[in-house]
Amino acid sequence: MLNVAIVGTGNISHNHIQGYLQFGQRCRIVALVDIYPDKAQEKKTRYGLTDARVYESHEQMLASEPHLDIVDVCTPPYVHAQISIDALNAGCHVLCEKPMAASLEECDAMIAAQQANGKTLSVIAQNRFTDAFWRLKAVIDSGLAGKICHAQVDSFWWRGHCYYDLWWRGTWEKEGGGCTLNHAVHHIDAIQWMLGFPTEVVAMMTNVAHDNAEVEDLSTAIFKYPNGALTQLTASVVHHGEDQKIIIQGDKARISAPWQAVACVSADNGFPQATQDTQREAQLNAVFQETPQLRWTLHTGQIHDLLQSIENGAAPLVDGQQGKRSLELITAIYKSAMTRAVVSLPIHRDDPFYRTGGTNALAPRFYEKSASVANFNEVGAIPLGKDLDRGI
Repeated sequence: MLNVAIVGTGNISHNHIQGYLQFGQRCRIVALVDIYPDKAQEKKTRYGLTDARVYESHEQMLASEPHLDIVDVCTPPYVHAQISIDALNAGCHVLCEKPMAASLEECDAMIAAQQANGKTLSVIAQNRFTDAFWRLKAVIDSGLAGKICHAQVDSFWWRGHCYYDLWWRGTWEKEGGGCTLNHAVHHIDAIQWMLGFPTEVVAMMTNVAHDNAEVEDLSTAIFKYPNGALTQLTASVVHHGEDQKIIIQGDKARISAPWQAVACVSADNGFPQATQDTQREAQLNAVFQETPQLRWTLHTGQIHDLLQSIENGAAPLVDGQQGKRSLELITAIYKSAMTRAVVSLPIHRDDPFYRTGGTNALAPRFYEKSASVANFNEVGAIPLGKDLDRGI
């Protein structure tokens, strides 16, 4: 039985707590930590965690829980690294919410602590644990779509003006960025998982609807890959309807999440024929449909993956290196938007955007942070966007 501590008991902690409770024979929540202890106490009562002890700091918790196995970090991003490193040094495995850390320097420090202590470090990327993305990757890996030429990634979310009134949101120092970092991270992780790591990034960003936040609420980026392929990615919290999608264009077919397969056939003059390559479309549909559905999805799926990796001594699907790769792409987007230049990857240690505080020091303040609400009313588990599995 693995003992779990949840550090940070805001809205996202619902998704984590509910996930662990699915595996009552394998783990139990023994500690809840929050700088507002009443929030931790509320989760204890709501979920019937009668054996869980409440703490005001992760340091106090680590000193008081000698038999702890997993520390689950659900705090604002600016303290992810310190809590994770302290937990790893205390001999605990760590599951850390996205984004992994506030800088690539902190990512490397977390990875070094994981390697030094021989523990598991996993970073939340729950969209990998959806049937839509799981099956789409299987189809890409089949090669039936041909050479990948282009991807369109619409990370469309919508958040009301007051979203950025929460005390830590909307600042470069504490949130680390806007929609690119804290919303599109899911789709950025998914596309680099599916297509690999690009070599160049160019981007622009703006704030068009949230004049109570320093950070961007809209950005657009283009990734270029070694084979010449391009990905265009839009990150947003201004899109009503949150119509999220990934569309992959191969030289033989178009595939996407939500799922659709289209394979054109060329006429003698190069224009598409009225009839399509139905045989290839049938093959693509077969791979998609025959890829087994996941038993556990989203946060619960990733928690299952973490438990399985600990039990079997294997690496998790989303380890520290994978978490860093997503943040490196995000850092490249910010660097390009701020410097108005094409950014080459990887980002090196002597780059100011690599270092902790570097992006914060160089970032524009679109607006002054105009409100600082200590706590919002609970909404339960955070909605994670449109159901990407629709249309299966």
